[in-house]
Amino acid sequence: MNRRFTAIVGREGDGYVAFCPKVDVASQGETVTEARDNLAEALTLFLESSHDDEIERRLRQEIYVTQIEIEVG
Repeated sequence: MNRRFTAIVGREGDGYVAFCPKVDVASQGETVTEARDNLAEALTLFLESSHDDEIERRLRQEIYVTQIEIEVG
């Protein structure tokens, strides 16, 4: 069974950090692709090794990724 998760990837130092807000799991890599692939592996390991109660506790049903504009200065 396939499951779809949101991944947020951002530059950090010389690499990239990938974060899945739905279950609060993160990983990193030297490229966006590597960070994303490493996150996929981390999510797989989390889902395979965690008890169902832990997964349910961490699952967030609604995740919103949006942009906001503020005045600076």
